[in-house]
Amino acid sequence: MRAGPAKASALPRLLITGFGHFPGMPANPSAQLARQLARRRPAGGARTEERLLATRWDEAAGFPALLAQTQPDIVLMLGVAARRRRVSIEIVGRNATGAFPDAAGYRPASGVLEPGAPAQRALAARPAPLLAALRAAGVPAHLSRHAGRYVCNALAFRAYGWARAGRRTDGGPRLAVLVHVPLPRPGRLALPQLARGLEALLAALLAQFRQSRLRA
Repeated sequence: MRAGPAKASALPRLLITGFGHFPGMPANPSAQLARQLARRRPAGGARTEERLLATRWDEAAGFPALLAQTQPDIVLMLGVAARRRRVSIEIVGRNATGAFPDAAGYRPASGVLEPGAPAQRALAARPAPLLAALRAAGVPAHLSRHAGRYVCNALAFRAYGWARAGRRTDGGPRLAVLVHVPLPRPGRLALPQLARGLEALLAALLAQFRQSRLRA
């Protein structure tokens, strides 16, 4: 009778985030994609939690507190990059801000996110298998070294730092990755195609978790 809870506790804790609206983007596709992805049941299972984040600088600043509260093993962050034509796996988060206002109209006074912190932080996952998974699903994708200077980048910078600063309870590494999706357009990259690609990427991310658990 006790095997069920034990089995559930062995499943990875997965946090999927998407963003709400911001100036010029009244409907953010990352929110819908995060919601759809969280409703799927990935192979091997996961304890999934989905959070829709306000596109605000203070929301990104408070993200480490949310991570400390939820204690995920895997964090998959989704954002939109309207001018791009491919899905972007952001391999670094930069300690930098821009002047574009957030959803509340706030503009950062400083050009850096965290004074005294590193200029950039690397993603906490192996990017090549994630890229291969997207491409195998028929989704054009690339590895990006510039996550922008907006709230998505701020979230990645803090999540990547959090992931690399600690370990999971089983001793394995935490995994965190930010993925920018282009604005869905019929005839180019429609929402269902993006959803399929992200499902494949998530499966590859969960495979990395299982591999690291075997080595831990």
